Amino acid sequence: MLQNHYYEGKIEAGCDEAGRGCLAGSVFAAAVILPADYQNALLNDSKQLTEKRRYQLREIIQRDAVAWAVGIVTPEEIDKINILNASILAMHRALDQLTVRPEAIIVDGNRFKPYREPDTQQAPVILPHTTIVKGDGKYLSIAAASILAKTYRDDYMNQLAEEYPQYDWLSNKGYPTKKHRDAIRQYGITPYHRKSFNMLGDGQLSLDFGE
Repeated sequence: MLQNHYYEGKIEAGCDEAGRGCLAGSVFAAAVILPADYQNALLNDSKQLTEKRRYQLREIIQRDAVAWAVGIVTPEEIDKINILNASILAMHRALDQLTVRPEAIIVDGNRFKPYREPDTQQAPVILPHTTIVKGDGKYLSIAAASILAKTYRDDYMNQLAEEYPQYDWLSNKGYPTKKHRDAIRQYGITPYHRKSFNMLGDGQLSLDFGE
């Protein structure tokens, strides 16, 4: 059974990202605030769930959450600031959009940057945060965020796959599979590829590909 809260007595947002290891597409992140006494035995790390169950749970999360939001950072931004900074920025953008303001943040993984509340008339408030390795398998709100980030990113990659079917994004969602890399060798890269990434797995950046 996943735990409900890390910060007792505070409005707590759980955050997670999806698409960090991909060669193509934006990185997505979600922030979720669940009710204080919330329980759902089906919630788990999105990677442990079937696609059908993830989408079923997305509807439940969106219905039950006190607040939820999704943040996006584009491939162009990823190439400028690197994927770690982009993943954190996506989480910050999700937090910015929450309609209920959190008092603390828990994050899947081991890296995060202090989050300041969006512009207010008062001095900026930096919220307390804690990073939790494999937190999507330990805390309900992080598990919920992992499901939202994963499913919304999958929807986005499925749309891109209609534009560029040769890269097999319907199946690989932009991750570096053999079929994806073989298509890059044959067709080059698209405007959605992350040019700062090692496209072919050969240790070289693929900046010389045409678009």
